Amino acid sequence: MSNTVLLTPVQASSFARLALANVEREYPNKLNHVLAGPDDAAAPRTLHPAFFGSFDWHSCVHAHWLLVRLLAMKNEIPEAAQIRAALDAHLDAEKIAAELAYLRRPASRAFERSYGWAWLLKLAEEIARCCDAHAPLWADALAPLAKAIADRYPDWLRVATYPIRHGVHANTAFALAFAFDYATRCGAETLREVVAIKAREWYLADRDAPAAWEPSGADFLSPALTEAALMRRILDAEQFGAWLAAFLPDIERGQPPSLFRPATVCDRGDPYLVHLDGLNLARAWCWRDIAAGLPGADPRRAIARGAAETHLRAGLPALESGDYVGTHWLATFAVLALTT
Repeated sequence: MSNTVLLTPVQASSFARLALANVEREYPNKLNHVLAGPDDAAAPRTLHPAFFGSFDWHSCVHAHWLLVRLLAMKNEIPEAAQIRAALDAHLDAEKIAAELAYLRRPASRAFERSYGWAWLLKLAEEIARCCDAHAPLWADALAPLAKAIADRYPDWLRVATYPIRHGVHANTAFALAFAFDYATRCGAETLREVVAIKAREWYLADRDAPAAWEPSGADFLSPALTEAALMRRILDAEQFGAWLAAFLPDIERGQPPSLFRPATVCDRGDPYLVHLDGLNLARAWCWRDIAAGLPGADPRRAIARGAAETHLRAGLPALESGDYVGTHWLATFAVLALTT
């Protein structure tokens, strides 16, 4: 494991400073906002007093997740006091109440479904795991919004006939994986059961994933690996190993090559092409996650770990580009991969 890429204190501080700046940066801003009338036109900070920064709502939510995750480092990073102050300011009961009121608008039925929903629950899960003295205050403030989103999952899944398998925001395997993590950590048994049932309905019979077709030109998630990361959560180690053998039968031979070879990014200033940097980091997270779900003697563990390290080394330099179309979100996936 000497070649394992780990989160360094220097990286943690760099990512923390990036997220701290991003959560306060209101513009540029890409609103996911349905205008029901002329009075609904408003600035991002007015619409979303807690999550107005980082270019869009979901990126702001997962930037807050990143900050909470960094507080869990063994040695407190120099930015810890700034992180606590930012979280105290944003995860405030009044501001979260305004976010909840926005979510309850009739025009917001599908607001941030399902990627933003998944990250909001991931943030709540991370706060529940956090031992920081401020964490109970953040948890109490966020709880009504997390519950409202958790309550929306069963209603959505009841009418969602088909999974969404592409590699961008609406990928349903990603949404179910993070919801399952939240439900497990936070004792939301109904949500956990509903997610497990839907995951089995949608994915358990999958065989011979067309992973050779990956990646598509704007992917930041791997359809095949994200699905595997979900099923790792749903199945025990023996079941998962058997399912993976049918779903991706050629992992031990490094096949298909496209799943082991990092994506090439030709223009990090392009808001869609830079998704491929995120894909490399997200693949690293998934490969590590898959390795963790396999039995100890399974030879695919080492192969998955090796693929994760290859993708991490390809993805991490993207954080140095300085271009906001990437830097407003890539650090989250870097930390997700580095701390899995």
